[in-house]
Amino acid sequence: MDKLKLVIFDMDGVLTDIISSWKYIHDYFNTSNNRSVDEYLKGKIDDMEFIKRDVSLWKENGKLITQDRLNQILSDVPLMKGADKCIRNLKQKNVKTAIVSAGLNLLANKIAKNLGIDYVKSNGIKIDENGRLTGEGILNVKLMYKDLAVKSLLKDLMIPLEQVASVGNSCFDIPMLEITALSIAFNPSDDCTIKAADFVFKEKDLSKILSVFDDYLN
Repeated sequence: MDKLKLVIFDMDGVLTDIISSWKYIHDYFNTSNNRSVDEYLKGKIDDMEFIKRDVSLWKENGKLITQDRLNQILSDVPLMKGADKCIRNLKQKNVKTAIVSAGLNLLANKIAKNLGIDYVKSNGIKIDENGRLTGEGILNVKLMYKDLAVKSLLKDLMIPLEQVASVGNSCFDIPMLEITALSIAFNPSDDCTIKAADFVFKEKDLSKILSVFDDYLN
């Protein structure tokens, strides 16, 4: 691997201590997207339909909620232990950081701002002129093809894959882990993620991964 220039992080389960930002909202409303997940994984629906079905369940008093209400619900999402130290240390060593996540951009942008992360690619939700969800989504990261989002980001930044590391926790991160020069499975949720990564950290403390980068910073 060449000198490290960028570390790309998945969000849910890596930078945040939750399984999924989508599931977090479903849990709040006591709704479930299990059927949509099953049909998505079987190829019966695409990413946009997946998002649309999720958003359609987020209602109060029979109406889709507002973006402000969504932000309010997401305000309690906990950061992963060690996330701040990890990003701060990389910044001190002039390494750029990015989020590439199929999660919600409302949360990703907030996390990026709080931690000082440089770039964000994640999925959005359309709102109307009154700030209310329309039920439609904005697709920037395909859940099963995160490598495409990574390549798009790197093309914009003009950074080669040989100078990039990635950090993920699930099978959906494997396409990203496989194309970057250095890959880390953090708090992995399945064995396939472990097999796809160069390094594995099972302790839920993101600062622990910093030791991996030392050889690539000089």
